[in-house]
Amino acid sequence: MAATKYIFVTGGVTSSLGKGIIAASLAKLLQARGYKATIQKLDPYINVDPGTLNPYEHGECYVTDDGAETDLDLGHYERFLNVNTSQANNVTTGRVYQSVIEKERRGEFLGKTVQVVPHITNEIKERIQILGNSGEYDIVITEIGGTVGDIESLPYIESVRQLMWELGDNNSIVIHLTLVPYLSAAGELKTKPTQHSVKTLMESGIKADILVCRTEHELSNDLRDKLALFCNVKREAVIQSIDASTIYDVPNFMLEEGLDTVVLKKLNLEEKSHPDLVRWNQFLDRHKNPKHEVHIGLVGKYVELQDSYKSILESFIHAGAENEVKVKVEYIHSEHITPEILKNKIANLDGVLVAPGFGERGIEGKIEVIEYARINKIPFLGICLGMQMAVIEFARNVLQLKDANSTEMNPNTSNPVIDLMEEQKDITHMGGTMRLGAWDCTIEEGSLAYQIYGSTLISERHRHRYEFNDTYKEQIEAAGLKATGVNPETGLVEIVELPGHPWFVGVQYHPEYKSTVASPHPLFVAFVKATLDYKNSK
Repeated sequence: MAATKYIFVTGGVTSSLGKGIIAASLAKLLQARGYKATIQKLDPYINVDPGTLNPYEHGECYVTDDGAETDLDLGHYERFLNVNTSQANNVTTGRVYQSVIEKERRGEFLGKTVQVVPHITNEIKERIQILGNSGEYDIVITEIGGTVGDIESLPYIESVRQLMWELGDNNSIVIHLTLVPYLSAAGELKTKPTQHSVKTLMESGIKADILVCRTEHELSNDLRDKLALFCNVKREAVIQSIDASTIYDVPNFMLEEGLDTVVLKKLNLEEKSHPDLVRWNQFLDRHKNPKHEVHIGLVGKYVELQDSYKSILESFIHAGAENEVKVKVEYIHSEHITPEILKNKIANLDGVLVAPGFGERGIEGKIEVIEYARINKIPFLGICLGMQMAVIEFARNVLQLKDANSTEMNPNTSNPVIDLMEEQKDITHMGGTMRLGAWDCTIEEGSLAYQIYGSTLISERHRHRYEFNDTYKEQIEAAGLKATGVNPETGLVEIVELPGHPWFVGVQYHPEYKSTVASPHPLFVAFVKATLDYKNSK
């Protein structure tokens, strides 16, 4: 019998059904029952990781402590479980093939013809079991990206079939997430797409053990009976997943449907205690019943796709609940900043967050918004590129270095207040070569950052290539913009703030990656509080 149990989550009918949320919700329930659970994502694209993908292609790129650039679903896993993920939690087809090809070049296959079966599938099975073999987890949930029937997903489905056979009975199950659409013309829900999806899965040699049915309307008992009969699952294993007002409702919905109970039964595990969701539901109560409301502008160049800033938006939810505040985010495209927008929109906000990003497009708009927030004392938070733009704005408009810039935007600027690290200057490959993952930061006592964190040493996650140019530090600080956080090993500036301003902070790292339901990030909590104080003072 396997020491670790495995749950595989597949999707059918259409993409974007919420496999990640279902996986995270199930893991939360199992965790709340006392089991040690983790989740991994198998992504079928050939990119080695999403680090070089445009956010419009795949949403935000999430970063782990150990520097993995991963799918945004890993953010959901961490936010729900309050447990760190790692390189092992995200596997891509690109990484799998890269590894197999490198092994072939080293002669590890002894002259054999390298094929999808067994070489690619063996590699996938090994990676699926890395977390299980660590001895840290009772249950590993593996979410398989894409939709059953996709060409790209076939090697993963075949690997799951093989692994389930190898693991033996009661050691693994498949949860199939599917869509039960409502046809308004007929006035009824239709099960045929689900039937076809389950059939496609069975053609690959895998039987669904549990159906999770995404739906806009309640599933009747007759419909559940029909799905159970035609899809060859137990009646209790037909789980309804109805649209929720917030993703944080889903664990409670799954608890009501008995998903965790069915899973434990099929894996031959005891139920232990009833899930302890007291803290979770306290958060939900504060989130749904705020006492105040603030309006915060999110200034970026990918605002058309909200998934581009998923972790930031979720951090606002966590920090809002902590402050009993509803944070209404106003999306402002940094390419479209005009004097009218500054006067009629930015002026009416309670706070401004200038978002991370790469490239020249939209940076002048960010700089204009930062100048307006600085002069008009509007609470400001700049993240990564947002912090760099704050330094450029200050250098241009306070130090009067009119051509101050980042060498990312203008390699020929005579005042490169933001520049490449020396070790970055000879790098030609784009993927995985930035300053990535967790880095320490020493905070100056008495600073605003120290008040926020309550500590002189913190660790935060990074994802960037350009840095505050230390040559300008003395000059910038003398004019009033203080560097209050630095990396203790390199001396690189991590935090800047503006004393005398109600709340003006720029950080080189990404605090949004570490905010969870159980531990809202202190920087977001303090920022939301500052916006409420500002609103009340107007």
